[in-house]
Amino acid sequence: MTDRAPWEATREQVLAYRLAQQNLVERVPVDSLAQAAGVCGLQDTPPGSAALALHARVAGLTPADLDRALAEDRTLVTVWSARAAPYVVPTEDAAAFTLGLLPDDEEATLHFIRGAKDHLDGLGWAAVGLVERAARSLPDVLGERPLTKDELGVALAARVSQDVPAPFLPLWNAPDGYRTNRYGETLVRFALSVVSLQGLLCIAPRQGNVTRFLCTETWLGAPLIAPSIDRERADIVRRYLRCYGPSTPGDMAAWAGISPAQAARAWALVEGELTEVRLAGRKTWLLAEDLPALEAPPEAEGVRLLPPHDPYLLLRDHATLAPERAVQRLLWRTAGNPGVVLVDGRLVAAWRPQKAGRRLGLRMAPLADLDGEARAAIDEEAQTLAPWRGCDRVELIWEGDAR
Repeated sequence: MTDRAPWEATREQVLAYRLAQQNLVERVPVDSLAQAAGVCGLQDTPPGSAALALHARVAGLTPADLDRALAEDRTLVTVWSARAAPYVVPTEDAAAFTLGLLPDDEEATLHFIRGAKDHLDGLGWAAVGLVERAARSLPDVLGERPLTKDELGVALAARVSQDVPAPFLPLWNAPDGYRTNRYGETLVRFALSVVSLQGLLCIAPRQGNVTRFLCTETWLGAPLIAPSIDRERADIVRRYLRCYGPSTPGDMAAWAGISPAQAARAWALVEGELTEVRLAGRKTWLLAEDLPALEAPPEAEGVRLLPPHDPYLLLRDHATLAPERAVQRLLWRTAGNPGVVLVDGRLVAAWRPQKAGRRLGLRMAPLADLDGEARAAIDEEAQTLAPWRGCDRVELIWEGDAR
């Protein structure tokens, strides 16, 4: 880290910096689609969110452009990444979003799949051992034909069961209590989220509402190979800081879903590149080369409708974006998060879709005072969402103030 005195950043500077870094100040041209996706990846939950996030960042992008990048050119690929969520990322950067987050020991692996702990204890297995068995068995069950998550879980559990000691087979094959699948199927589904971080698994382009999986090598024609996993770990820390800096290792751990200890080890790989920044009394860090961009960020203009789980909303310091607790509770829920509306970079409303045939309704909950001109600009931008949801028109339904 540099030896300079900590620089004091204001909330407004940090938000403006993040908007600029995430291509939300000015849309990039369509030939920069992969660059826009690679800033910090695009979470695709609910399905279609990554497409709307790219629409907010790329000028003139059409659904056909995105379909071509995913299914034909394969310059973009969907993988399980941070927090075991599906992410659309550039194919050339996929190793950073997978291998860069791969747990590096038993504690880190168990943290990433901590819901599996009771099941692992029942079998007396280590988390690393479970992942190794699943990864070793994957090529035997996932060939050229894509499988749904249910199909893959059943087939993989049957294959891994060959490694289960006879005394534990009744448990492995037993119904899994509160889940509809069997005990072993639940375990291998947990393991698959780490197998994906090994670069072995990707999500095929969607057909309807069905998610299907393929071996990465089958889909891309080559495995994901990193000359150095440490290089990919350093790369994902840099991407995180460019997207969410100034920040801390703890906030990065929460964003990625990895253990604090794993995040600290990855953070140490770029420690010499960082400079300290004070934000609201907190000690945070930024890549030193990005400090000028934080000191004088450009001003955002125009309207953006961001989907649920847009990268801009995945910041862990919620109060920086939304100081009011009521707004935080509205935007970051256990499930069913809304999208948000930005006007000139300001958070002004939350939105939820209501599709009826070829009409897309957007229920708007204001978070700030909006005059007629602002509402007209929001309506104009909202109309551009119609083709992304298979609709002819968009209708805004304004509710009362949600604060």
